[in-house]
Amino acid sequence: MRSAPFWLPPFLLVFLFVYGAIIWNFVISLTNVSNNLSTIDYTNLDIENYEIAFSGGTPSWARFDVGSYIEPIWNAAQNTIVLMVAFAIICLVLGLWLAILIDRDIRFENTFRTVYLLPMSLSFVVTAKFWAFMYNSEYGLVNLIFEVFGFGPIQIIQNSDIIVGSSMIGIANLDLSVKMAAIVFALIWQYSGYAMVVYLAGLRAIPKEHFEAARVDGASTIRMYWRVIIPQLRTATVSALVVLMVFSLKAFDFIYSLYGSYNPGSSADILATRMVREAYQNSRFAFASAIAIILFVMALSIVAPYLYSQYKRGEL
Repeated sequence: MRSAPFWLPPFLLVFLFVYGAIIWNFVISLTNVSNNLSTIDYTNLDIENYEIAFSGGTPSWARFDVGSYIEPIWNAAQNTIVLMVAFAIICLVLGLWLAILIDRDIRFENTFRTVYLLPMSLSFVVTAKFWAFMYNSEYGLVNLIFEVFGFGPIQIIQNSDIIVGSSMIGIANLDLSVKMAAIVFALIWQYSGYAMVVYLAGLRAIPKEHFEAARVDGASTIRMYWRVIIPQLRTATVSALVVLMVFSLKAFDFIYSLYGSYNPGSSADILATRMVREAYQNSRFAFASAIAIILFVMALSIVAPYLYSQYKRGEL
């Protein structure tokens, strides 16, 4: 117990400001508070906010208010899953490809590694402002490239409709693919370098004898990597996948900075933007807390199996 003065204060601080805040947020999600957090009534707790989150409806505390119907969160949840899966998988594939190229003793290896990793050092806000300029329909580089091939201008940031040339295209499917693809592409640009570094470390940890044995057996380069090398990168893949998926759940500041609004449109709305919009634009603090808990459970469902597997292997 003589070490208690060293570990007890930080333990209490973390418990109070992290786990205590999560518990309090969960309790708030069971109340009917809106507009003012000082009016929370802790005597009448229920799961009404969660029921509304998944099925939609009018809260009992706002039944007689005009426009009090709350849409379910399925659209934002779907966009969140699409963003998470597409971003993580493409990042892993691109990061693996870059790592293999750099691992093959190319010239200026350190320079390439720095260039690929540099975007990760930028904040989401800086990245969003950069890509807002790139996606601009009048002078953005992306639209200039589209115009070379006879497309554009494509309005990705300005509004929820897509204008190609002089014709208006419905947003039902095309808007979803273009706006979400724009977000995914920008995030891949920022974090593919992280996947590259993780995979590069995994490649450098594989004994050279494995490469040489595969070559002696007559395996081609593609077959060698597919059959021998990539299966040994399972730990690196799982580690990078968990981190990338958690990053995608925290993309609120990127989307908010990119579109300049709490509401980026139904095709780009994710759970994080819906949560903040419900809290600070619609003043539905209890309902926003319920969405926050749902996001927390999603993140926990990603991290917990990874931590358990690490624990079973004795790596924790």
